[in-house]
Amino acid sequence: MPKMRRKGDLPSKICACCGRPFAWRRKWARDWDQVRYCSDKCRGAKAVKPDP
Repeated sequence: MPKMRRKGDLPSKICACCGRPFAWRRKWARDWDQVRYCSDKCRGAKAVKPDP
């Protein structure tokens, strides 16, 4: 059985939309380099941001 890791030991990034940090998830293992958004909500809001 593989050794468990703490969430604090996992790599993290900053969301391109909301600016919050988010941690690595197993479902992102193959394409972690391309992940830019923390959630579907932020990914959907990228094109909706109003111009000042």
